Amino acid sequence: MRRSEVLAEESIVCLQKALIHLREIWELIGIPEEQRLQRTEVVKKHIKEEKETTVLQLEKDLRTQVELLRKQKKERKQELNLLQEQDQELCEILCMPTYDVDSTSVPTLEELNLFRQHVATLRETKESRHEQFVSIKKQIILCMEELEHTPDTSFEKDIVCEDESAFCLSLENIATLQKLLQQLEIKKSKNEAECEGLRAQIQELWDRLQIPEEEREPVAAIMTGSKAKVRNALQLEVDRLEELKMQNIKQVIETIRVELAQFWDQCFYSKEQRQAFAPYYSEDYTENLLHLHDAEIIRLRNYYEVHKELFEGVQKWEESWKLFLEFERKASDPSRFTNRGGNLLKEEKERAKLQKTLPKLEEELKARIEKWEQEQSMAFMVNGQKFMEYVTEQWELHRLEKEKAKQERQLKNKRQTEAEMLYGSAPRTPSKRPGLTPNKPGKVRKMNTTTMSSATPNSSIRPAFGGTMYRSPVSRLPPSGSKSVITSMCSGKKTPRAARLRANKENMELNGSMLSARTFKGFQS
Repeated sequence: MRRSEVLAEESIVCLQKALIHLREIWELIGIPEEQRLQRTEVVKKHIKEEKETTVLQLEKDLRTQVELLRKQKKERKQELNLLQEQDQELCEILCMPTYDVDSTSVPTLEELNLFRQHVATLRETKESRHEQFVSIKKQIILCMEELEHTPDTSFEKDIVCEDESAFCLSLENIATLQKLLQQLEIKKSKNEAECEGLRAQIQELWDRLQIPEEEREPVAAIMTGSKAKVRNALQLEVDRLEELKMQNIKQVIETIRVELAQFWDQCFYSKEQRQAFAPYYSEDYTENLLHLHDAEIIRLRNYYEVHKELFEGVQKWEESWKLFLEFERKASDPSRFTNRGGNLLKEEKERAKLQKTLPKLEEELKARIEKWEQEQSMAFMVNGQKFMEYVTEQWELHRLEKEKAKQERQLKNKRQTEAEMLYGSAPRTPSKRPGLTPNKPGKVRKMNTTTMSSATPNSSIRPAFGGTMYRSPVSRLPPSGSKSVITSMCSGKKTPRAARLRANKENMELNGSMLSARTFKGFQS
């Protein structure tokens, strides 16, 4: 065999070995079948004679590809190891299992991409839980300081004392953190409520005992906060005031009774309901009586709070009702037409508005009360009766008052008409008429003691010379026979016959009222 043939056979053997080794590398690094076919096609193109590629060049190209694949293998293994390290660290912090991946084989690009996404998700989870941990830790520390609580369990010590980065951010630990915070907040809220109750009790005792302001000022420092020392100081003040209260039982009971009366008014208690609390009227000021008053005021406060919304609605109706009655009273007052400044128009507008809103308010209250009665299975009482019955009664009383006032006016007018028919109309002030000019002051002669203008119609005068002279309702000549005429003091209207008879009957002799001769002389002139 020729040497050239032997060399060609050796080249073919080397090529086969190279292809086999290349396939092994592809298999090792996990190249998919499709990519293997593409790469084999590339090798085939390099081997074809039309490109005039020599065997040596082919070998060189293959070796180059082998080096490239080895480099890719190395890079992928390095990235895989780095991702495994990051996954291990994050899983230890989050207390989670590691990512399942075959570390003996070369990962594919898809496997590496999935691993990267998993590590990125773990990193986001860590950041989220760490922020949550830091926030809860701050709140726990604040609660512990407020409660003056020292960490006593290992878990509490881990939270407060250890480094934040060393804390295991597992879901279980986060849940335990939240539970601890809730427990501390409940305890804090309980202390705050207890302190607020003590402060309210102190304020109530101050008011009942009428403690002066200068004695209250030293306690102002403990009127805020809920720490243990504050709570203890508040309790001491309550104990002191309770002892002082027992020394002033009568004063305290009287103060409570004033408050009871206020709640009775706010709750619209009837007279019978008020009288049902017999201790209110007792004068035996004992400790037992004080306890009964304390229990009753607490019961009334709770009762008012439960019904507060309805009581406020009833109070609003009461105020509107009183305003409505006031407008009704003014509407029947004739003097209201003499006001100035637009008050009448303003009142009419308010009255018209109230006439619309009052029935609407009643309907709203009716619906709310019916709903409340269904929920509570009891009647809502106002002044000892159901509210709508109370409203109906108020309207009926108002109607009766109007009817009574109307009947009184009619009776008054009837009596006045009968009196006028019997005795004539009452004298009225004369009105000025055209053509009737009053006498000038210069032309009226004054008398020495009094003027004739003081005489009233139908009155009688006694002349100086004795006897009685009756004033006629018509003009008469003076006794001297002078032609001057004295105008009658009447209003100008003719007096009815019945009125003249009554006037003559009432002209009784005025004994002892004689005019002097000088006055009579002046009258004649």
